[in-house]
Amino acid sequence: MCKGLSSLPSSCREKAKEMRVKLSHLTETHHKHKVQEVKAPQDLETLLTNKSGLQLFRGFLRSEFSEENLEFWLACEDYRVSPSHLQKTKGSNIYSQFINPDAPQEVNLDAETREALLSVMDSLHVDTFNMAQQRIYTLMAKDSFPRFLRSLQRMDSIKAI
Repeated sequence: MCKGLSSLPSSCREKAKEMRVKLSHLTETHHKHKVQEVKAPQDLETLLTNKSGLQLFRGFLRSEFSEENLEFWLACEDYRVSPSHLQKTKGSNIYSQFINPDAPQEVNLDAETREALLSVMDSLHVDTFNMAQQRIYTLMAKDSFPRFLRSLQRMDSIKAI
């Protein structure tokens, strides 16, 4: 069948070598781009705007039983861009879901921030949840996100490519 490159005319051998070099370069370039896509989010802000990174982070937080922080942050983002006629309903949902002491997904907020939110729940504004959202973002950035960067889930997702 195939007797190797030595049986081919020299012009064909050269073309075959050129093709092998081009293919290996393309494969290497493709692999680098794939790894960079997963590795790119090195800060929380970038990760939260990256769909696949966000899904990986959500899975990691779920495994640590702290997904409520991310869900709260996302709910606040949604609240901020919601039309004003929906903000009262969404604000009440955020409070009952994440802030109320009996909330099913209660986030870890200090008493001062929690009390400040309670006092303004009757007169919601677009920036009502900003302070609480920032505190949870800081908590994720300093605590959960560094653990995520070192996690096996993240390392496995990079190796799978």
